Amino acid sequence: MTGVLDRPAALLVLVSRPWFWPVSWVPAYLGTVLAGHTWLPARADAGRALVALLVLGPLVWGAVLAQNDLHDLRTDRANPRKATAPLVTGALTAGRLRIWYRVIAVAAVGSALYVGPLFVLGVLGVLALGWAYSVPPLRLKARPGWDVTVNALVVGVVSPAAGWSITRAPWDFPWQFGLIGVLFAAALYLPTTVADLAADADAGDTTFAVRFGPRFAYLLGIGLWGSALVFSLVCAWLDVLVPRSTLPAQLLMAPVLLAAYAILTRRPTIAKLALISVLFGVPTIGFALAYVGA
Repeated sequence: MTGVLDRPAALLVLVSRPWFWPVSWVPAYLGTVLAGHTWLPARADAGRALVALLVLGPLVWGAVLAQNDLHDLRTDRANPRKATAPLVTGALTAGRLRIWYRVIAVAAVGSALYVGPLFVLGVLGVLALGWAYSVPPLRLKARPGWDVTVNALVVGVVSPAAGWSITRAPWDFPWQFGLIGVLFAAALYLPTTVADLAADADAGDTTFAVRFGPRFAYLLGIGLWGSALVFSLVCAWLDVLVPRSTLPAQLLMAPVLLAAYAILTRRPTIAKLALISVLFGVPTIGFALAYVGA
């Protein structure tokens, strides 16, 4: 089994972390649903949509995380959660990973050309943010506030806007959806800085939790999560973007989601954050059903 995992293809998959791909796929898919009021894009757009999935999944994540691994090696060696990372175990060399990064980044941009020129700009923007997030001297990951902002923008705005842009102009993307996405994404990212606090502090990376402490990160996360829920309720009440028919279900689910977030992020782990995401999927599916049926 170890021999299989040491093969280049397997190592490449490990670097790109397939469990992260849905983080961009789900909001991108919601963007296509918003744009077309249908579950699937028109047949004429199906090919471009499939290529967009390839770009937003393994290619973009592969490039961004390869860059991240190269510059997080010291932190990762002190982080038990990263003990099996190929660069940490020595199964992959930094030199090879740099080559892979360049190849994957070029493949991402080249594939994006098939989707459209504006999609290319979005991919270039994400790659640039990934570079600024990980690479000195900017290394926004170690600049409290910027670490949260970069991740929230990419997941909450760029990903759904990318899905939207497959069939509609990106400047028509509804700002309300972007705001809800940013608030939820920031709330989900903050606990990850708490989970990695010890390793980041030992490595000298001043992340949000290192700078402001786990308690403030926890309280801010609850505030952001609660704000997103409230804003979604307001949109439903006004029947703007969020169908008013979802209001009764949202009124029932909002306290449950708020309580679940408060409990599960008190001592956050990746498994607990995954559980929050699953719970959040319930009202998300409800929203999509109501939106397509409206």
